[in-house]
Amino acid sequence: MSLILTNSFGGHKEPFVPQDPANVRIYVCGPTVYNYAHIGNARPAVIFDVLVRLLRDRFPMVTYARNFTDVDDKINDAARASGEPIGTITDRYIGAYHADMAALGVLSPTIEPRVTEHIGEIIDLIGRLIAEGHAYQANGHVLYHVPSFAAYGALSRRSPDEMIAGARVEVAPFKKHPADFVLWKPSTPDLPGWESPWGRGRPGWHIECSAMIERHLGPRIDIHGGGQDLIFPHHENEIAQGTRATYWLHNGFVTVEGRKMSKSLGNVLLVRDLLAEASGEAIRYALLTAHYRQPLDWSAQGLQQARRSLDRLYAILRDLGDASHDEADPDRYLGVFRNKLDDDLNTPAALAELFRLARMAQCESSPTIRASLRGALLSAGALLGLIQQDPSAWFQADGAGSIDEIETLIAKRNTARLNRDFIAADRLRDRLDELGVAIEDRSDRTIWRRAPT
Repeated sequence: MSLILTNSFGGHKEPFVPQDPANVRIYVCGPTVYNYAHIGNARPAVIFDVLVRLLRDRFPMVTYARNFTDVDDKINDAARASGEPIGTITDRYIGAYHADMAALGVLSPTIEPRVTEHIGEIIDLIGRLIAEGHAYQANGHVLYHVPSFAAYGALSRRSPDEMIAGARVEVAPFKKHPADFVLWKPSTPDLPGWESPWGRGRPGWHIECSAMIERHLGPRIDIHGGGQDLIFPHHENEIAQGTRATYWLHNGFVTVEGRKMSKSLGNVLLVRDLLAEASGEAIRYALLTAHYRQPLDWSAQGLQQARRSLDRLYAILRDLGDASHDEADPDRYLGVFRNKLDDDLNTPAALAELFRLARMAQCESSPTIRASLRGALLSAGALLGLIQQDPSAWFQADGAGSIDEIETLIAKRNTARLNRDFIAADRLRDRLDELGVAIEDRSDRTIWRRAPT
């Protein structure tokens, strides 16, 4: 089955056909670094990490760029509030973002361009837009003239009136058209700024991605991704500025317990805070339980369920042991899983297939098939960025007590049961309960996992 993706440009599923199969090029809009990453920021990072893993499994080279917006009015406000230089603010939160995403198993992009390192490219692109009649100077600003681009609105499929209302920007008197947007704006001495043909200033938000894409990936890319909120106006404006992508992909919003995340509600969940409650792998698993195009409702119960699901998978891998065999053929069992992921990154269906493979392995007696299924589990997990740890490390890290202690207690309990010393067996089971360990007695062995909390 070929890889199928839902292209926001038109809203239909389409087979993925790269321009150059030898080098697939993808760009995803990254964070504005004025604060720590919240769970909504983490969703596109994880989703597009899965996509890049899938592409790299299929194509020999994938060039993946994800930017940092490190010049922005929110950053200026944060610097004023803290009394720190703007560079100190951005470096701090870029470092924190890297740490948080690494904890979630997000691989580093090929390129991580920063806006402040591409001012020359931005100025050059603005100059070309002016020369082509798409932009104009007014009151110290340079603005893009939306009526100059006849296809404006094709991505978001909005009427001109809807776009003006949706932009939610006060219409400046010097604009030629209400929908015109800023490419360059003047900077006062206390704000970051760079010299340009239009005076000292700084770039508008939308121009940065177009300039960085052109610089690092060329005039046309295969995939441009980001959150659903970027469709309009950000990506619509990028297209007007000249960004060309074959496929536009957008992930849905994250809500918290059924409510939109907002500071006023006090429900903005920072990744670093969630990492104090659960492992990064559990957070990643929870982010993959909804289809990327659909909303994801985050809850404490969902995170706990993710932990329990990983417990089951790691427990089965632990029970399989090395399960190596010269005639093992993992690819034989990966077809259905790959088809699920190839169908527009259907991660919920892929997770369900992961559990089907795990159950098959659990019930299988043939050493060859067990080895094949174990290999299939690990290969499938690698595409999702899951179950790549040693099982003992997983259980040890999640605070279920010493692995040696648990295994010793289970062995002593099994001996007590064989000797019909049920009082001792119950006492040992109570001790396992205290360690947060749930056990299950089977005909040939006792398996264990962390008990639900």
